[in-house]
Amino acid sequence: MVNAATFTFLINEIDKINIEGKRFRLKPTYLLRLFLIPALLLSSSRVYAIVGFEDHAFPEVVTSARALALGNTYMSKVDDSWAAFYNPAGLGTVRGLQFHLLNASFEINDGLNNAARDGSVSAGESLTNLSSSQSAAGLRELLADVPGTTTHSRVQSFPNITFRGFSLGYMYSLQNKARLQDEDDADLEIAQRTDQGPVASLSVSLFGGVIKFGASAVQLTRKQLQKDFAPTDDLEVEDTDYTYGTMTLLTAGARITLPIWGLPTLSYVARNSAGTKFSGESDDFGGLPPDIPATFDAGVSLTPMLGKNFRVHIEAGMKDIGDAYGMPSSRRVGAGIEFDYMRSFFVRFGYGDGWGSGGLGVRSRSFVFDLTTYAIEQTVLDEEGEIDTSVKRKQDRRFMLSFARGF
Repeated sequence: MVNAATFTFLINEIDKINIEGKRFRLKPTYLLRLFLIPALLLSSSRVYAIVGFEDHAFPEVVTSARALALGNTYMSKVDDSWAAFYNPAGLGTVRGLQFHLLNASFEINDGLNNAARDGSVSAGESLTNLSSSQSAAGLRELLADVPGTTTHSRVQSFPNITFRGFSLGYMYSLQNKARLQDEDDADLEIAQRTDQGPVASLSVSLFGGVIKFGASAVQLTRKQLQKDFAPTDDLEVEDTDYTYGTMTLLTAGARITLPIWGLPTLSYVARNSAGTKFSGESDDFGGLPPDIPATFDAGVSLTPMLGKNFRVHIEAGMKDIGDAYGMPSSRRVGAGIEFDYMRSFFVRFGYGDGWGSGGLGVRSRSFVFDLTTYAIEQTVLDEEGEIDTSVKRKQDRRFMLSFARGF
């Protein structure tokens, strides 16, 4: 397989060659470019982007089901332990003590659900298929009958103790993705990412809570795999196929809330604000994970009371204002609306990454339950990084179940 770096090297070397003739002295670069480039491009026809992760849409490392239902616009509203990831300034609005020994979420997409339920299989067989999707061999067998499908699953945990102005916990996230190209003798692409580490957050309030500042730190350990297997390849994954590293991931946030009707709020979040990179390279692994870029998000919101026990929260925001991930603006804007009854029952709708989202929530002092559906864009981007309008847009619809138990 010839990649761009190899091709550039070949051309540079060819440029050094001269052909001597009786009447001329010719460097053959131009002729070779005419004939060699097509040959190289044909020999590189298997080069394509391996299925990866949507960090432009989810820069929070771990995600909240409540936030995803709101189009992942949760910078101004966040008032719970998830402030450590969405906006640390939100810790200044936490009510009471939250101590969740169990705080977990599970997520799959339509692709994995359809592959696991392919045909008229029983519920037990579906669970067995889901279990087999955790290995490369199991994924190839699972996707053989549904080529072109992308599967996704995510398991998260964030036990923590949180009260006004402070949060301490431990986060764990495991993502698995796979795709079998929609063609004969296609490669199997797989991607896996494990993130974990302790989390600490603080916030301070000024002028009676009108202005809030906050910061959080995650001592992040990341183990990541992105690999494709040709049809004849042995479906084995070695330690050297993984990248592995640690870093201190800092998030800083600010929030300004005006004490007038609707509580208009402006929020700002800086992610990886210190520009830290992964370290701890080991011979046991294949290098360090890709850098996490420093990005900036901003959001605005209104939270009017529509009755004694009924309120509505409306929020809109933009992620990665500086476009560090190279995504079109349509994939970086989001909005959401939440209907809140007695701070206990919630109905949510949102828009993020170009698609709609929604969910239901139940909350008490010791129990939290959220059910969410959202989608991301799967359409290939054109050369300018915009969504290719010449092909039909395609969504990756996902479903998340989240619950927390404590006091």
